[in-house]
Amino acid sequence: MRLQGKTALVTGGASGFGRGIAETFAREGARVAVLDIDGEGAAVVAEGIDGLALACDVSRGDQVRAAVDKAREAFGALDIVVNNAGWTTPNGPLLDTDETAFRKIYDINVLSIFHMTHAVLPHWRTRGQGVMINVSSTAGIRPRPGLSWYNSSKGAVNTLTRSLAAELAPEGIRVNAIAPVMGETGMLERFMGCEDTPENRARFLSTIPLGRLSKPRDIANAALYLASDEADFITGVILEVDGGRTV
Repeated sequence: MRLQGKTALVTGGASGFGRGIAETFAREGARVAVLDIDGEGAAVVAEGIDGLALACDVSRGDQVRAAVDKAREAFGALDIVVNNAGWTTPNGPLLDTDETAFRKIYDINVLSIFHMTHAVLPHWRTRGQGVMINVSSTAGIRPRPGLSWYNSSKGAVNTLTRSLAAELAPEGIRVNAIAPVMGETGMLERFMGCEDTPENRARFLSTIPLGRLSKPRDIANAALYLASDEADFITGVILEVDGGRTV
């Protein structure tokens, strides 16, 4: 098993990509803390993988610190953090997004990484190792109309990932990101927004050379590789899991 003896915390772990990552990590030997604002959903996933459920709003620094402390207390140490929790406004005209909605996007997609870094970095520095994986998006690489504010937040995630990787590499801490193409998750309808018609879905699929949307298993398998010791010389990478969308 590729993560035997490792411990991990996955945000947004109650559903979608996060659930796929948590289940894959557990299958590969890791002890996993499933963190989500949906505490009941996190508990369901954690029960299925003999993991730890943690209810947490990732936009709140105090809650993130408390969740990291609980995971460390339960596991003894924390090897891997996956910042997967994400949010967007529905696809639509950019001026339809007000400041409150804009801030929510950045609070969940970007500020959460700031909070997690502050919470986990002191622990990793004492150990001289640690792995952070940020779930970004092809939207931060090849943005498209209707999601400008979300696109920009994922561009920030990509730059932050590379910057953290460069700064923390001398301390044995690796930071990478995964950039999925639009996936078969609960947020699909929000990404499509007013464009969500069979014709527009078919049109979008035609832009993906491998001809389908991403699935949780696709993102989970990429995260598994980046979290494993097989990737111990890889840092600062934005791994596109997109069926060729950004080629």
